[in-house]
Amino acid sequence: MKTTSNTILITGGSAGIGFEMAKLFSENGNQVIITGRNQERMAQAISKLKNTSAIVSDVTNAEDVEKLVAQLNKDFPGLNVLINNAGTANYYDMTIPGINAFGKASEEILTNYLSVIRLNELLLPLLKQQPEAAIVNVSSIVAFAARANSLPTYGASKAALHSYTNSLRIMMEDTPVKVFELMPPLVDTEFSAEIGGAANGIPPKQVADDLLTAMQNDEFEIHIGRTAEIFNNFFPLFPQAVLAMNGKTE
Repeated sequence: MKTTSNTILITGGSAGIGFEMAKLFSENGNQVIITGRNQERMAQAISKLKNTSAIVSDVTNAEDVEKLVAQLNKDFPGLNVLINNAGTANYYDMTIPGINAFGKASEEILTNYLSVIRLNELLLPLLKQQPEAAIVNVSSIVAFAARANSLPTYGASKAALHSYTNSLRIMMEDTPVKVFELMPPLVDTEFSAEIGGAANGIPPKQVADDLLTAMQNDEFEIHIGRTAEIFNNFFPLFPQAVLAMNGKTE
């Protein structure tokens, strides 16, 4: 897929991985739009980026998303790449009485999974109009290698996103829309500071760089750093072959 002259929407684009993606793609001749909930953080991000617009929007708020989609159709009719990067995580022991695991899991499922489905559904009509388009869902190493000691339900939300992405990719095979899944390990961002991101995480720029390369090569499931190591060592190709076979039945 081409990685220049695109119009790209990045949710959660004001910091961390999202910001590095916005920076890289904007510097490579793309028009970038970032979204986020915090007006101040969005303004700070925009001041450091070129060829980038900002729209304050909360992916978990249905009204915000409908307004966002209407604005994109009006002001950015050439939108052809959607990167679903916005996410949230709760670090806790779900066996502690009164910890409200249900509430924490509900927040993660809404942000990391259901909100992605909603935005994809609303933007697919626009994406399908383009000669070439892509959806990138940002999941995680914990989609298949759980970190139960600190991220018990975040991993479940990313596993759901992984399964959904596989199905969406198959369903989009006869359309202009290519479906990518970005699966980073621990990354050194504010988002992961509580679980040792600064000491053990990879730079967010590496994630952005690997995404750009994978899109150029049409590498649809993108295993970065330790994700690739774990996947290659412990997950044989057989499940992928079954998935492909199942997608062709009926």
